[in-house]
Amino acid sequence: MADERNGPELVWSREPRAPRRPAMTIGRIVEVSLALADAEGLEALSMRRVATALGSGTTSLYRYVTSRDELLELMIDAAQGEDVPPPLSGDWRADLRAAACRHRAVLLRHPWLSGVMSTRPALGPNMLRQLDTALGAASALTDDISLASNAVDVVMQYVFGAVSRELAEQEAQRRTGQTEEQWRSSVGTYVQEIIAAGHHPQFARRVLEARDHTSQELFDFGLDSLLDGIATRANGPETRP
Repeated sequence: MADERNGPELVWSREPRAPRRPAMTIGRIVEVSLALADAEGLEALSMRRVATALGSGTTSLYRYVTSRDELLELMIDAAQGEDVPPPLSGDWRADLRAAACRHRAVLLRHPWLSGVMSTRPALGPNMLRQLDTALGAASALTDDISLASNAVDVVMQYVFGAVSRELAEQEAQRRTGQTEEQWRSSVGTYVQEIIAAGHHPQFARRVLEARDHTSQELFDFGLDSLLDGIATRANGPETRP
């Protein structure tokens, strides 16, 4: 029974139930739930849908997972365990960059994940391993754990923002049926009229002179710029909280 003084029991602190049926395990439940969310989005995820996919009754599912929120927590942690962080090299920049790239990869594999992770911190074992690795990377830059923590937070926030833009483009393509290149072609005449009017010279320069970059190139540029700023801040004459 949960201690009312400390709130409900966490899934991570509860002993796993022994399966009554070979097909019904926590791992199998999470695997099926991940596949459902990846294919149809979180809106399609319900205890009933998961139970049906497992060929079980909803009541049986509740023996292993007490709620949809608990199931989401298990799914988040399973996703975070897909890319196991390697041992730290001691190069803070390379290690923190690798942590950011792992985080981007898992968010792109599971488009629903960024939405649920942005609301409250996940505390499962895989998430804690990823966080501890990132903090260890930043700690090679500075002994100040507050500064190291801030560096990790800022980098991960950047990853969330960059991935949100990539996912938004994917959603736009799904909704409109147009690729980005097709969309640009459809607005080409209008853009040319804007350029010819001469009211927005810097926009015109961007259209006519700037090189287009892939999502990967834009991500790398932003991440490297951020890491440059963190290095400057950590090595500068003053360090503010």
